[in-house]
Amino acid sequence: MLHELVKTWFVWVEQWGVWGVFILMAMESSVFPVPSEIVMAPAAFWAAQGKMSFVGVILAGTAGSLIGALITYYMAQFLGRPFLSRYGKYVFMPSEKIALAEAWARDRGLPGVFFARLLPVIRHFISIPAGILKMNVVSFSLVTTLGAGLWCSVLAWFGKEVIGDHPELLQSPEDLSHVMKAKLIWFVGAIVVLMGMYIYVNRTPRKSST
Repeated sequence: MLHELVKTWFVWVEQWGVWGVFILMAMESSVFPVPSEIVMAPAAFWAAQGKMSFVGVILAGTAGSLIGALITYYMAQFLGRPFLSRYGKYVFMPSEKIALAEAWARDRGLPGVFFARLLPVIRHFISIPAGILKMNVVSFSLVTTLGAGLWCSVLAWFGKEVIGDHPELLQSPEDLSHVMKAKLIWFVGAIVVLMGMYIYVNRTPRKSST
């Protein structure tokens, strides 16, 4: 079933252009398991071929990510943690992952939301604890936009380069997803290192100047 869904989403990007990117990235930023690499990568490649705007693809992906995140934020705020912990597993939100994301958001705050938008798995769930914890929605929207914008830009650049060198990947969304994940491992690793440095600096007591 997932295989057929992936193929369908791939077609949406090709046929609907930036609107397909917007819709799918909104889904990806909420609770639907849409792989962002099969959305942004082919869209960027087709943009490079003149079928749509490259900047438009990034803006559509960023805007979709923000909308999806806000929908999830308000749903989590309205439904509350007990409801989500009990029923979340039916919509791809198991209680363990909700608890992990909530602990992350509580301990790291807004910087944690920004970093989460650049990391696999947790990026899909970070809006839930943000809503449960009632983070300031303006600040949440700002860091989400920054994080999503960076993520979409990186995916678009890699997608244009990777598919440009291997256009046969357009025949297999699954293969494209695997190749993109392999290419992105260095970027994700760099984000983890930066995040670790940020956590270390903010946990280390500062020496008195006297």
